[in-house]
Amino acid sequence: MSTPVLATKLFIPPPRPNVVLRPRLIERLNKGLPSGDTPGVTLISAPAGFGKTTLVSEWVAGCKQPVAWLSLDEGDNDTTRFLAYLVAAFQTIAGNIGEGVLAVLRASQPQPPPTESILTELLNEITTIPDNFILVLDDYHLIGSKSVDHALTFLLEHQPPQIHLIIATREDPDLPLARLRAQGKMTELRAADLRFTASEAAEFLNRVMGLDLSAEDIAALETRTEGWIAGLQLAAISMQGHQDAASFIQSFTGSHHFVMDYLVEEVLQQQS
Repeated sequence: MSTPVLATKLFIPPPRPNVVLRPRLIERLNKGLPSGDTPGVTLISAPAGFGKTTLVSEWVAGCKQPVAWLSLDEGDNDTTRFLAYLVAAFQTIAGNIGEGVLAVLRASQPQPPPTESILTELLNEITTIPDNFILVLDDYHLIGSKSVDHALTFLLEHQPPQIHLIIATREDPDLPLARLRAQGKMTELRAADLRFTASEAAEFLNRVMGLDLSAEDIAALETRTEGWIAGLQLAAISMQGHQDAASFIQSFTGSHHFVMDYLVEEVLQQQS
């Protein structure tokens, strides 16, 4: 692979200021970390606007383990590029990991060696790392390549105990989730878990967004949005400057132009 690695894809997003703390979800993520030598996976799967990346960045900021982060994009459907970025992510934990793998990837264009042989060498090197660490793959829904799915499946099937894998995605990936679930190796957070509770919605609307809503208005808006974080934020932005919050909340639906703009940009434009 001759294309240079974009360093910002490896940056851990900093926690947002004035974020709504979510200790119930942080506890779930903490409990998902393996306590022994059995590796594990945490799947965070929910549609756009449920705060997946925000939650994980908040969690890793307080996590006591080293964290490797890879923000995926559509270009990572190329298996060679995916593997190169995977090595680059691991190198943020141990700088000398995967140098031989990268050399092979660079020298073997346009026909790279079998993915399993590349991953075998990489995983063997990872087993020499003395400490456990976390690997976050963010935005995995942008991966539609079967070969990348197969590469990650191979990693999961031969996962060194040092790695705990976090996958954040808008839809379930084509990975052996049922087997991981049956083996008790997978922790799952989904939209129902990520929705704001009534108290979280109240803190977000009044403290973070600077509104002064009554308990009745908050409850009505929380019901309207079903705890969808992006919906609450769009509603709060729309309400700023409105004198009659109750009237606005009654009229706030999915046809509001801010909601439609978000859905078009973040959801519809991602479809084929």
